Amino acid sequence: MTSTELDNIIGGLDLALSDKTLTCADCGASFIFTVGEQEFFNSRGFTNEPRRCPECRQQRRGQRGGGFGQPREMHPAVCAQCGVDTMVPFLPRGDRPVYCSDCFSSMRN
Repeated sequence: MTSTELDNIIGGLDLALSDKTLTCADCGASFIFTVGEQEFFNSRGFTNEPRRCPECRQQRRGQRGGGFGQPREMHPAVCAQCGVDTMVPFLPRGDRPVYCSDCFSSMRN
């Protein structure tokens, strides 16, 4: 059987999704992995099912910062080019120059 024939057979199968009941790895609660969520996961190329319930996922995002909703931790620094005091979103190491946003932008252009 050629790969094209196999693709045609697989393409003809009705691989209908259905709601699945999963168990949360953190709290042990059962939760439903809905057809809509499965379609979303498939569209994004995710191959694994979620291990955490929606509540634990939300709580974990909150603990990690999630990148949204919480201000970045800023650190004081002195611009290596113009000498102005500035704040940067990383901890300056001292072995590399740090620039204010204006000097950094002018260097990039």
